[in-house]
Amino acid sequence: MATPTYQPRGVNVSSDGWRTPTGGANRRLSHQPRLEEEEQSGPTGPKPRPGFGLRGPRRNPHVLTAESLGSLTLPVGDDGVIIGIDPQNQPAVLSLLRPAPMEIALVGSMWMAQVLALRTVATGARVAVETARPQAWGQMAQAAGGGQQCVSIHEVRQIAPQGPSVSSPVLVVRDMGARPPRNQLAPSPWQSVLTVLPFLGPRSPQMLGRVDLVGLQRLSPEEAEVVTRIMRLPEQVGAVLPTLSDNAMLWASRDGHQFVMTQPTDAETNLLGGPRRMD
Repeated sequence: MATPTYQPRGVNVSSDGWRTPTGGANRRLSHQPRLEEEEQSGPTGPKPRPGFGLRGPRRNPHVLTAESLGSLTLPVGDDGVIIGIDPQNQPAVLSLLRPAPMEIALVGSMWMAQVLALRTVATGARVAVETARPQAWGQMAQAAGGGQQCVSIHEVRQIAPQGPSVSSPVLVVRDMGARPPRNQLAPSPWQSVLTVLPFLGPRSPQMLGRVDLVGLQRLSPEEAEVVTRIMRLPEQVGAVLPTLSDNAMLWASRDGHQFVMTQPTDAETNLLGGPRRMD
């Protein structure tokens, strides 16, 4: 066996190397505690035990009394998809994906539905589109998710179960005209269903009375009267529906309603074009 060799003293190597720093035989090894120094400068209390990590900061900890807990506040805003701004120029957030089933009807354009789909993908969710015009959704599906398969396109009645979960929620978009067939994927926890209606058809009033949330772009005066009656909207609100601009919407539920202006980003405009009511 070869005789082991040792590095001569006096060689200075960086502290992250394997060689011993300079200092001679009388230099204290780095792993030996400074017993005398600890006794003189250490705080009151039990002496530190060598080999059990670094000593903590030598100052009093920050302590909050029980009486002060009530003064603490943590601002928490709504979570979900930013669909635009409200009349007060504040962000309008729509919670599309919830632990409870949710069904939504959108009376408007495919453009608005695709903007909602893109913004839903941006929150980390998946989007499954059941449509009679898959070519119109193809470009958006390829651009969404930065190359990841976040949006899937399915022919009518060809959509499979999506397996939603709290870590992988799903928005199912049904784009099949004013008379969509029966839904194959019912709303479930963490899976919401959004049905796109270009205009009100014969069965639309029944759907509007059943769903949890309704999004309305510009309507004809006749359609506005029907929606006002079904959704029990104030007459002055229903009178505004025929005058909405292409990027304005009314979102209504059983609990209330809210006008929202959807302003597309540059990326959305480059991909989908400008706002429009009809496709």
